[in-house]
Amino acid sequence: MKSAEAAKEASRLLGSQVEMARLLQVTAPTVNQWCSGERPVPAKRAIQIEALTGGVVNRTDLCPAFPWDQITSATTEGAQQTAA
Repeated sequence: MKSAEAAKEASRLLGSQVEMARLLQVTAPTVNQWCSGERPVPAKRAIQIEALTGGVVNRTDLCPAFPWDQITSATTEGAQQTAA
C-alpha cells in the first residue's frame, strides 16, 4: 500500500480528513496533502495514526522511508539489556 493510500484509508476509518486533522491537531489541508501524495506523512504522525486506527493502518505503510526496523531493533535490544 502506498503512503497516500494508507492516509486515505486512515481518514476513511476515522470518519473524514477533517476529523483526522482534528484528532491529530493539524490542519485539514495538511491531511489532504498526505492523502493526495503531495506531502509525506511524518513519522511522528504515522505513529499517531496507527494508534488512532487500532493498527489497521500501519506506520510502515504511512511512512515507508523511515527506518522503522532500526528503531524497533534498538528498542528491543535495549529492553533485553534492561531485563538481563
